[in-house]
Amino acid sequence: MTKKIFISLPIADLKASVDFYRALGFEQNPQFSDDSGACMVWSEAIHVMVITHAKWRTFTDRPFPPAGSCNSMLSLALDSRAAVDAMNEAAAAHGGQADVNPAEDMGFMYTRDLADPDGHMWAALWMDPAAMPAAEQG
Repeated sequence: MTKKIFISLPIADLKASVDFYRALGFEQNPQFSDDSGACMVWSEAIHVMVITHAKWRTFTDRPFPPAGSCNSMLSLALDSRAAVDAMNEAAAAHGGQADVNPAEDMGFMYTRDLADPDGHMWAALWMDPAAMPAAEQG
């Protein structure tokens, strides 16, 4: 089997989350979706499972992070600076929040962070490794 990553995120409103992730460019896989969760596909290897709180509780009793907190940030590499900007605009227009942190432009890398409707953080980034300064290439 090909190695894949399935990221599971607890969400309050399934329809809002599906609409949000579709607006960011994810596709829904109906084979792994039902009324308690949806599989949103970013690539062949990356899938995000948005799961209702009720379904999430069948996996763990651990508490949800408090509103406004952040326990992780996931990053998505995009093809251009314009795509980074478009993803942030889509986030803001579909119930999420754009620019939850100040944008970073290092010349060779451009990053803008966003949050989904439940506050899960994502970094949309574009990078040109060939333009990276020699000292930062390691």
